[in-house]
Amino acid sequence: MKQSAPVTGGPCWAELGTTDPESARRFYTRLFGWRPETDPRQESGGYTVAYLGDAAVAALAPLYQESQPVAWNVSFAVADVDAALRAVEAAGGRALLGPTDVFDAGRSAVAVDPTGAVFQLWQADAFPGAGVFDVPGSLGWVELMTRAPRQAVAFYTGVFGWSVDASRRYPRWGVGGADFGGMVTMDDKFPHEVPAHWLPYFAVDDVDDAAVTTTTVEGTVLMEPVSQPEGPRIAVLRDPQGAMFGVYRAADER
Repeated sequence: MKQSAPVTGGPCWAELGTTDPESARRFYTRLFGWRPETDPRQESGGYTVAYLGDAAVAALAPLYQESQPVAWNVSFAVADVDAALRAVEAAGGRALLGPTDVFDAGRSAVAVDPTGAVFQLWQADAFPGAGVFDVPGSLGWVELMTRAPRQAVAFYTGVFGWSVDASRRYPRWGVGGADFGGMVTMDDKFPHEVPAHWLPYFAVDDVDDAAVTTTTVEGTVLMEPVSQPEGPRIAVLRDPQGAMFGVYRAADER
């Protein structure tokens, strides 16, 4: 991710919804070296922010609705959540939750794109989003997995004004001249029951070590470490509760 701070239209936060917050704390602390702090206010519902040093990097939270799947969710920064949600609906997406004011931190909403991928919108007030990007233990890339790439391109470029490069093998999303993610077309190799989704990638010092650590703390390696042509070394992992995420070697150039 070429951005070093949250920018309007770009990814600004990653948030895990899980059935076992305590297990998730242990797993991700071991894997990424996070320092989790749970908001003590009853109204926060156990929302836990993970830090690297003094920088907030991600969040862990219990599931708030019965229908909510265990998953990582990606938030995109917007200037006006209400206006962004109207744009989402005009482009064929749907609002799932909100808009909602989150204390003095900001205003949020959850939406789904026309291809079925869920994402979040964040209008910052006191909290802009992640304090660092693209360093070991932090968010560094986001990837849309979808079965309808043309529909996805039309939607996201219309709603957020993203750029999309011409690569058919791996189109990349960009905002303000900086790439922040890519898109994978889900083919027959993906089980039919797996919906379209956004997959966050976190930077690590060593992808192979991260894969080994994942298995030792009861996680699963879904895609073994592999070096991409003209890209980073990556792996796709799953935590003990079933949430999928990617890791990549922070030192590699994209």
